[in-house]
Amino acid sequence: MKRNRPMCILLLVCILSVMLIGCGAKEPSWDGFEGALNEKSFPVPKEASSPDRTTTNAAMDYVRYSLSGLREKEGLPDPYLEAIEAWGWKEQKGDEDAGNSRVFQKDGVIVHLTVHDGYFIVMIPKEKKVAIKGLKSK
Repeated sequence: MKRNRPMCILLLVCILSVMLIGCGAKEPSWDGFEGALNEKSFPVPKEASSPDRTTTNAAMDYVRYSLSGLREKEGLPDPYLEAIEAWGWKEQKGDEDAGNSRVFQKDGVIVHLTVHDGYFIVMIPKEKKVAIKGLKSK
């Protein structure tokens, strides 16, 4: 029984090593994109997962996507910016010091994109619809 003990310890160490390596944060590949949940014509990396879609905000319809490897200080990676432009979206120039927040426009639709550590948010302003009632004159 004592001869098997070193083998069991070695096997346990190997299994733990494989688990730790497999669970480490990997960098996004930026090779495939699909439409966002709230705006199908805006690209989102296929690797990104969206655990929630929040529509309770009165001013914005937004979706939070988790994506390991994103860093707020680094902003949007160049491959993602290139994909956004390739899909026909134009960045709206405004505050040059915006950092992790960008605004894009296409066909009258505006999308706000913010990057945080490990996730990003795609936000679309909701249109304010005003009901106009006609007056009946007698």
